[in-house]
Amino acid sequence: MTRLTSEFWISAYLKRLRARAIPAFITKKGDATSGNIIIKINTLDGNAESYCKSYNFDEDKWYWDTLKLGSDFEVENSLSKQKAIDQDLWIIEVEDKLGRHLLNEEGL
Repeated sequence: MTRLTSEFWISAYLKRLRARAIPAFITKKGDATSGNIIIKINTLDGNAESYCKSYNFDEDKWYWDTLKLGSDFEVENSLSKQKAIDQDLWIIEVEDKLGRHLLNEEGL
C-alpha cells in the first residue's frame, strides 16, 4: 500500500479543517516524509486532548489513539516529553470550542 508523506497528509487535513472554519496551526514541524503526527485539540476552556495514529494489528486498520486528556497545561507537558523523544514529530493544534477535529471522517 502506498503511504502518504506526513507533509502531504497535514496539508490536506488543514485544508479540510479550514473548509469547516475550524482554526488549526502547525506548532511543531517534523520530518516532511515520515514524521509522526500528533493532533492537539484545544477547546479554549482550559482543557485539551491529544491524539496520534496507531495501528491495530488484530483488526488490520489504523485508528486515532488518545494520548492525553486533561488540562491544557497537562497536555502541553505531555507534548513536551514527546518532542524531546522524537525530533521528527509534527504537532498540529486545532482550536475549537466544540472539540471538533474531523479525525473520524473517511480518509483521515
